[in-house]
Amino acid sequence: MELLGGGGRGPCADPQGTFVLGNLAEVVERVLTFLPAKALLRAAGVCRLWRECARRVLRLQRGVTWVSAGLAGAGRRQDHCLVRALAEELENVHILPQTVLYMADSETFISLEECRGHKRARKRTTMEAAFALEKLFPKQCHILGIVTPGIVVTPMGSGNNRPQEIEIGESGFALLFPQIEGIKIQPFHFIKDPKNLTLERHQLTEVGLLDNPELRVVLVFGYNCCKVGANNYLQRVVSTLSDTNVILAGGQVDNLASLTSDKQPLDIDATGVVGLSFSGHRIQSATVLLNEDVNDEKTVEAAMQRLKAANIPERNTIGFMFACVGRGFQYYRAKGNVEADAFRKFFPSVPLFGFFGNGEIGCDRIVTGNFVLKKCNEVKDDDLFHSYTTIMALIHLGLSK
Repeated sequence: MELLGGGGRGPCADPQGTFVLGNLAEVVERVLTFLPAKALLRAAGVCRLWRECARRVLRLQRGVTWVSAGLAGAGRRQDHCLVRALAEELENVHILPQTVLYMADSETFISLEECRGHKRARKRTTMEAAFALEKLFPKQCHILGIVTPGIVVTPMGSGNNRPQEIEIGESGFALLFPQIEGIKIQPFHFIKDPKNLTLERHQLTEVGLLDNPELRVVLVFGYNCCKVGANNYLQRVVSTLSDTNVILAGGQVDNLASLTSDKQPLDIDATGVVGLSFSGHRIQSATVLLNEDVNDEKTVEAAMQRLKAANIPERNTIGFMFACVGRGFQYYRAKGNVEADAFRKFFPSVPLFGFFGNGEIGCDRIVTGNFVLKKCNEVKDDDLFHSYTTIMALIHLGLSK
């Protein structure tokens, strides 16, 4: 039965009825705020009143959330721990994800088997975990997934939780971005074509990387960079953005696992560049580079102080850490979690995510509210490509109204 509408006289003809419905809508809306997104969608089918209340509640629930899985959730079960965590936790998520960025360890998420039955070694690839993960999200959701040697993840529940550097072992996370008013998050993908290495301007414009005055941040990842020419292709893509007033951060990863916005199926042997662009006047961001000289707790904290001095609002902000596989436990003389702990010391309520990869992209930069790029220090930042370094980044998605 429809609780709103009907009646030839219109809603204004019965002030008492309108008052009752208004109070009923307020009660229903308050009750619905306690329901996760999937339950809200089911409640929307009850009647028109519930549908409108559910829509208002979903519009208000605009904070980024995440699902993470670390060593504690890993095991010898067939499914990857991230897939299991998502299957269990998505029922409790209070947003409707529009874009998902996930990262998982390459050792257990994608299986690559060497077959020696021919003259040349041939790789047989299984991507069941990626397919199972994609099925858990709404069809209209854009999913970008990459796999890397190690993962940096904040446990679920609160941004106050201690982030973990998991250099080896089954682990992963999924960042869930809802539709946010005034902000556009757009995935992009460029595949290296040996016959045509030219990157046309219209390709960059179509995905919002050029001719976009509101572009603020680009997370960029090169995959399969160990192949011949792959690193040069990554540098060609990044060079088109290096002179723009945006923050660039990312690195080189093992493989691309998911890209649901792409029309063509993924080729595990292909090389290319993927990422997310963040556009919108509410976005603020900053990055700092921890170079090879940063090799103890004191110098790490000095880098975090530079990031803190950028004065990026911490509410509704996400932290990213893109580190070289050569750093971590061994780099800090058998002491683990040094960089993640330093980040938490200066940003105790900001969740941190990222990876240990094969090369890093970024420098010391701040993008302010007036689109002006500033340096965090006096170090020359013309070179965006590094090794044996870590890039720390903050992305602020604006304050809720």
